Amino acid sequence: MELLKKRQIMNNTAPNRSTAIVNGECSNILNWDDVRFSWAYPKYKKMLANFWTPFEINMSQDMKQFPQLTEDEQDAFLKIIGLLALLDSIQTDYAGKVADYLTDSSLSALMIILAQQEVIHNHSYSYVLSSLVPKQKQDEVFEFWRTEPILVKRNEFVTNGYRDFAENPTPGNLLKSIVYDVVLEGLFFYSGFAFFYHLARNQKMVSSSTMINYINRDEQIHVDLFIKIFKEILNENPALNTNELSEFVKATFKKAAELEIEWARFVIGNKIEGILLSDVEAYIKFYANVRANQLGFERPFEGYRTNPLRWIVAYEEVDFGKSDFFEQKSRQYTKVNQVDNGFDEL
Repeated sequence: MELLKKRQIMNNTAPNRSTAIVNGECSNILNWDDVRFSWAYPKYKKMLANFWTPFEINMSQDMKQFPQLTEDEQDAFLKIIGLLALLDSIQTDYAGKVADYLTDSSLSALMIILAQQEVIHNHSYSYVLSSLVPKQKQDEVFEFWRTEPILVKRNEFVTNGYRDFAENPTPGNLLKSIVYDVVLEGLFFYSGFAFFYHLARNQKMVSSSTMINYINRDEQIHVDLFIKIFKEILNENPALNTNELSEFVKATFKKAAELEIEWARFVIGNKIEGILLSDVEAYIKFYANVRANQLGFERPFEGYRTNPLRWIVAYEEVDFGKSDFFEQKSRQYTKVNQVDNGFDEL
């Protein structure tokens, strides 16, 4: 299969509007009033409107509450933060690699914004941990991806798919890597998010959960962006829409759900009061079905058409703009000095 062509820094013989999403021609001059895809500019505005930084979240109340969590809650909290830190770290690099091969300069710009948001996400985990635990424990959490066998297995599942594209950038490998991206951003995050939202609905660690909601909101946009790119590639290259790709998508989401369920059994299990492991497992299968269907393929699991964690909808779909997620107050109200991080309020 032919390799993808990298977008030139400047091509003075090509039009500003790209001729194709991949392997086309484009001057690489970005004019938002002259782009190939009508959805690109609205997506750009939406991503800009979501801009936030970890410094806007006052962690002082969480700092008081964290020692009061049960040992199992603390353990799950830290292990899930460690997981999210690894996933968002590799996303930054992956977005840059995809951007290199998107002929359209507007889509490349969206990838750059996406990568910047992933950097903010990763910083937010450091920010939360630095507020709650000593530096030694923070370092330990950021090493979980090396030391937890279940994490190693599930993370290699995604990174190997990314590596295939990075080392052999064909159109087919790009499509498969996007499937892995949707697994990562649209499935692997979600049982972790559910844990934080469960704490929040019990008035625990609300600031951390507010941060998670901002991340969740970004990730929903990222998933939608990659799904649009995936479909545009298939639309312009229908020969790539094969039975083999269909089977790959179904098998990939099925395996991803199995790995995520294994992780949920390990980190949440039946140890967290008020959240049933059976509901979390059904929730994971539900989202595997949602994501495969969004990509345009058969759902991997029979049934699982409704969200078993109905209470979580209020947390996943909330969009208060610049207001506080839970208290619906101006975020300016809770901003703290970047140096003290609320420590003077203890």
